[in-house]
Amino acid sequence: MEHWDVVVVGAGPAGAAAALAARRAAPATRVLLLDRADFPRDKVCGDGIAPEALDVLQRLGADPAVLTDGFAPVPRLRMRSPGGAAVERAMHRPAHTVPRRILDARIVDAALAAGAELRRHQVRRLSDDGRRVEIDDALTADVVIGADGAESVVRRALGLAPNRPDRMAVALRGYAPELPGQRGVQVIATTEQRWPAYAWSFPLGDGRANVGYGELVSGGASRTALVEGLHRLLPGVEPDGLRAHRLPLSTERPRQPDGRVLLAGDAASLINPLTGEGIFYAVLSGALAGAAAVSGAAAGQAYRRALRRRLGRHLRHSSAASLLSRWPRIMDAAFRAAAADQRVFDDVVALGLADGRLTLPTLAAAARRLR
Repeated sequence: MEHWDVVVVGAGPAGAAAALAARRAAPATRVLLLDRADFPRDKVCGDGIAPEALDVLQRLGADPAVLTDGFAPVPRLRMRSPGGAAVERAMHRPAHTVPRRILDARIVDAALAAGAELRRHQVRRLSDDGRRVEIDDALTADVVIGADGAESVVRRALGLAPNRPDRMAVALRGYAPELPGQRGVQVIATTEQRWPAYAWSFPLGDGRANVGYGELVSGGASRTALVEGLHRLLPGVEPDGLRAHRLPLSTERPRQPDGRVLLAGDAASLINPLTGEGIFYAVLSGALAGAAAVSGAAAGQAYRRALRRRLGRHLRHSSAASLLSRWPRIMDAAFRAAAADQRVFDDVVALGLADGRLTLPTLAAAARRLR
């Protein structure tokens, strides 16, 4: 069989970041990226990229200017709470909106330029005998990184169950003209109906926006309900290309067993439970997995420690905030506090889009605005 040092299953942001990180950690490492699709290819997503995600990729050698070329920065964020409290402010640093068809191909190009190899192949089986991992009776690897999304074949091969319905969201995404007065502003509108749920509109900079709506699977979500929720929160929007995808939401403890098989991004249920944001978690967990992969048999343990050091406290805070957010009154108070104080706004954005934490000043400010 053909043998590789590291095989990465899935060449999205998590997988491509893992390939970059493995090559950076040990430049002689032979890294193979496997994906069931040819690039460029579409991926259902909100397309929003937090600046912290670009920071991770830059440290791996991918130039943010190249990754976002042709797409203007989006400096402001407008949010509406379930009860109607509204806030619009400049973010601490601008975000970007880049369609995944473009972004993912650019990150893959960076991984190939760093020395990884890409091959089209749909993985169906793998086994770990403790000495090496075998894939589809065709390949072996010292370490395999599963970055193959919410329906991960690699996760199933490890015997890990899917998320419970109350830890799984589903979202519908399409493209439509920007909302009136939206240029340079990301829009998030939450609702008390079928709560917790929200709609979004993220401008691409060319007059169009990525628009969508998502809610928990446990609420009985259907395509009809998702379309109705989108139209209710963004009236007048008529998107094309509507497609749905599932989002396994993070808990405070990512599932990563010992051994030679690692999970990153959606495959590891690393999706922000407050917002459904996944690209920052994807590239960060991919980077940590790629760096740990060069440890061979100790890769699983090394990766789990790295995740705990880098994301452990944030995941505890985001999980706690997610539980608190199940009460719309608390979200209303948090949005009112963010409207009154830029520091609170920055804390809320960092918690929902990057690796921020619940701070005592923000909690106190929200508590004062409970009604």
